[in-house]
Amino acid sequence: MAETLHRPGLDAQGFIEREGSLARVPSAFRPVVAAARDRLPDTFGARLHSAYLYGSIPRGTARVERSDLDLLVALREEPTDADREAARTLGETVDTEFPQVDGVGTLLYDRARLLSELERYDLGWFVACLCTPLLGEDLAEHLPRYRPDSLLARETNGDLALFLPRWRERISGAEDSEEARRPLVRFMSRHLVRTAFTLVMPRWNGWTSDLREMAEAFAAYYPRRAAQLRAAAVRGYHPCGDPVVLRSYVDDLGPWLAEEYARVHGVKAPRPD
Repeated sequence: MAETLHRPGLDAQGFIEREGSLARVPSAFRPVVAAARDRLPDTFGARLHSAYLYGSIPRGTARVERSDLDLLVALREEPTDADREAARTLGETVDTEFPQVDGVGTLLYDRARLLSELERYDLGWFVACLCTPLLGEDLAEHLPRYRPDSLLARETNGDLALFLPRWRERISGAEDSEEARRPLVRFMSRHLVRTAFTLVMPRWNGWTSDLREMAEAFAAYYPRRAAQLRAAAVRGYHPCGDPVVLRSYVDDLGPWLAEEYARVHGVKAPRPD
């Protein structure tokens, strides 16, 4: 009898395991996490339902002065402009006080949206599998377990075609400098690698957040595009500011990936925003 291949990121029943934990936060970043945790209640008051960490810090892979602090905040009501401004101010304050982080980013959503049927396989999955509880009631208790199937693939990254025109605008509007283009290369590289990975995720039957592992999983099924994805994975960690790279993303790799994604998994259900 053939041995079943056990892929990373899954439990014994084949469900995606929640990645990250407060225990994995590197010691250098613990004061940053503590500051965010202590200040969030004052920032949002009774509107705050819960807060979460995600990204490299709760996974334990963050690098001092290179990694940012990623937060998701669930409010009891729909976020307002004042909430967004408060989150921005909090992020800037924490970023200024703690040089070990390279920026603070906060996602703001209301509880109802995170638990909605429309977001069940996108934001809901994100909270249940990729977010680490920091404050309040854990919304994962109200969400299902998730498998790396085509439905999850479609609802997480089946909207790349919508982003490409916006990316072209951002590229054309960016200052003509290496420094200005580098964040665009980092962001777009990561987005493309993650989309390429979820394209093959159901066949690969596992989960990882490591960009290089994602690129290797993709390469096994699309060898002709393997070199592009491997290079994008490297740029996701060590971005350059080359305009040729950006143009290749929106004129070649991005359009191909969007078309192939729609062919294999279909198009993500429309969102109100």
